[in-house]
Amino acid sequence: MTSQGEAASRAEADRLKLELQELKEKEGIKDTYVGSYLLERLVQLGVKYIFGVPGDFNLGFLDLVEDHPHLEWVGNCNELNAAYAADGYARVKERSLGVIITTFGVGELSAMNGIAGAFSEMVPVLHIVGVPSTAQQTAKPMLHHTLGDGRYDAYEKAAQQFTIAQADLFDAQTAAAEIDRVLTSCIVKARPAYLTLPTDIAYKRIPSLRLKTPLSSLLPPNESSAEGHVINEIERLVKAADGEVVILVDACAVRHDVRAELDELVKKTGFPVYAAPMGKTAIGEDYERYGGIYVGSLSRPAVKEKIESAKLILSVGALKSDFNTGNFTYSIPTASTIELHSDHTKIQFAVYHDIGMKQLLPKLSDKLASLHSRASKLEVTPFKAIEPTDNTDVITHTWLWPRVSKFFRPKDVVIAETGTSSFGILDVPLPNSAVFVSQILWGSIGWTVGSTLGAALAARELNMNRTILFIGDGSIQLTVQELSPMLRSGLAPIIFLLNNKGYTIERFLHGKTRKYNDIANWKWTKLLDVLGGDEAKSKSYTVHTRDELSKLLDDPEFASAKEMQLVEVMMEQLDAPPALLAQAELSAKTNAYVANEGKMDTLATKQ
Repeated sequence: MTSQGEAASRAEADRLKLELQELKEKEGIKDTYVGSYLLERLVQLGVKYIFGVPGDFNLGFLDLVEDHPHLEWVGNCNELNAAYAADGYARVKERSLGVIITTFGVGELSAMNGIAGAFSEMVPVLHIVGVPSTAQQTAKPMLHHTLGDGRYDAYEKAAQQFTIAQADLFDAQTAAAEIDRVLTSCIVKARPAYLTLPTDIAYKRIPSLRLKTPLSSLLPPNESSAEGHVINEIERLVKAADGEVVILVDACAVRHDVRAELDELVKKTGFPVYAAPMGKTAIGEDYERYGGIYVGSLSRPAVKEKIESAKLILSVGALKSDFNTGNFTYSIPTASTIELHSDHTKIQFAVYHDIGMKQLLPKLSDKLASLHSRASKLEVTPFKAIEPTDNTDVITHTWLWPRVSKFFRPKDVVIAETGTSSFGILDVPLPNSAVFVSQILWGSIGWTVGSTLGAALAARELNMNRTILFIGDGSIQLTVQELSPMLRSGLAPIIFLLNNKGYTIERFLHGKTRKYNDIANWKWTKLLDVLGGDEAKSKSYTVHTRDELSKLLDDPEFASAKEMQLVEVMMEQLDAPPALLAQAELSAKTNAYVANEGKMDTLATKQ
């Protein structure tokens, strides 16, 4: 029987709990579910759309998602496409993140290629995985979606290779702090992060007090004395170059949110500015001091000469991958280069750790502003599309890209698939405030279809203009299902499908006439009818000649993009942009088997 002392103690404890609860309610602090806490954090970070596929270990959590007044669930056709969509959403909705929800094992592994691509290209994506209950994870039964050997942590170990931070929300009491830690790493470092949410933890109640303190994406401040030394060193080198400085912009200027600071530097100094392929549209391509794309030896001669003859290069956010540098053909001496990065600065051969460009750039702009009169006299060749002079009516890449450049409008979101599209579009300017989206480093073919879904939703949310996708017939076959969620969501992207009968970039790398680079020729103009259902509005076209395509591009109804439109563009099988041909030749030389290709093709012909 309970003693009077124990009863009194219990009564006092109950009274204190009640007083604490009343105090929380007075202060507007209420308990919340762990799952709800996570969703509120996402809303605070600007997330509106969440992508994924339902599965038995995430269904309860999806109830919270669907019932949330400020979030919309976008169901995808598979988890890989969902990861691509979250990636595209985060790229267009800068200063936020993409979110994907999958189920344990089968779902999360399907998404992993998309998550790895986001890691490679530094895109903040949160991967939430619904997992078995804490009791099941402790007992380790031979549950469905497991490997059958009791290793419930195998998938997380795989995810650790492709995410910047991970957390198992196994304990409700530490869940809020863990959620905050993982989300902070995701947005500060612009990399994917991974959370597992057990079925029994999603509805555990926890205090919501932490939600009153917003998460910050800011890096720690630069150490003032070291930062001052860096600024003085840069100023000294700029003056020694007599103002003959060019700015080279790359991907991390976008990924680490320094567009505004970069624009201020460019305008205040008057230095000529160029971009690497992954930095396209980081600077407005209609700016009079913008000279175009630098891709090493693949660059236009005027661009190559201006960059490589400059006395000093101010590189902002460089990401020196093979396709981003013309297969590593940059001819820029280290002694003539200053590199600004998110977490360090490199001046010639010296590296200054923890001196990030976000805080450095505004001070550098002020310091170098006095050089504007000298720098603005440096000649910059205007970046314009070069139209071909041939008289044929065949749609070629040398004609296509200058022609469609006239179709683009300010604030369009333009997405280019790996291969002919991503190379062809580099050589034409995009209008003011247009956003260019591509996956040049990871290069997973088919990525753009899922990415277009996420990008189009972000564009609609941000009141951008049209979403326009360029993709080949080979790439779209990998992920074509995601046209269906686009139609279901009422999106109206314009899709230019380049029908060149297979994998063109692979043909030029190896096996130009091999069957493995061929594909089945689908009835492309029937796709939207099949995937859209009875309610979806869409139109499809096939164009065979330059005149047919030009008439379509000039049609105001088509250009208004009121419904989803697919344009099948018929092209020659072995036609490709000149830059792709040059890149393929450089890349092919690095492959050990390429020396035997001629003999192999000859032998195959004889047989």
